[in-house]
Amino acid sequence: MLFPILRESGRAPGRIAVFTGSAAGASPAFAEAAIELASACARSGVGIVTGGGRVGLMGVIADAALRAGGEVFGVIPQPLVEGEIAHESLTRLEVVSDMHARKHRMSVLSDAFVALPGGAGTLEELFEAWTWQQLGMLAKPVALYDVEGYWQPLLGMLDRMVDEGFLSAPLRESLIVARTPDELFSALATWVPPRRK
Repeated sequence: MLFPILRESGRAPGRIAVFTGSAAGASPAFAEAAIELASACARSGVGIVTGGGRVGLMGVIADAALRAGGEVFGVIPQPLVEGEIAHESLTRLEVVSDMHARKHRMSVLSDAFVALPGGAGTLEELFEAWTWQQLGMLAKPVALYDVEGYWQPLLGMLDRMVDEGFLSAPLRESLIVARTPDELFSALATWVPPRRK
């Protein structure tokens, strides 16, 4: 795994899978944060793995990374090529059969997972990756990129899960929460896998 090396060197990961909305959201702050993160990744030599669409925040982060000279790898299911309007200008775009294949391929291509603001699909991708981590199926960090407190209600629910005995405190603490690229890269570089569930 890459992250023991990162803990020693303090380097950022090679590629980050970004889960985010195929809509732009109501606040311009969401797109601004996506652009800031994409630009920081490009400057740091960190590639981005996306769902392969060119709409919403997914398109914003891809376009910003490409403008800054970064690499963007997209993975999109064939049924969504037209619906999410596949981004044809990525470093590489892979078309796969279905959503299961998309998530598996994104996990293979990535060293970490980061959720920006998004909807139900973003939550589904986030929780699947985090569950895989908890079950010991992969030793890669999962993070929430908290723009204007977007993820605070979810974090409150996770704390309630701990209080009610459905989630262990160490597993809850394994979920990174960052508000800036520097916070994110620092947390990713020092992350230690939790004991499996």
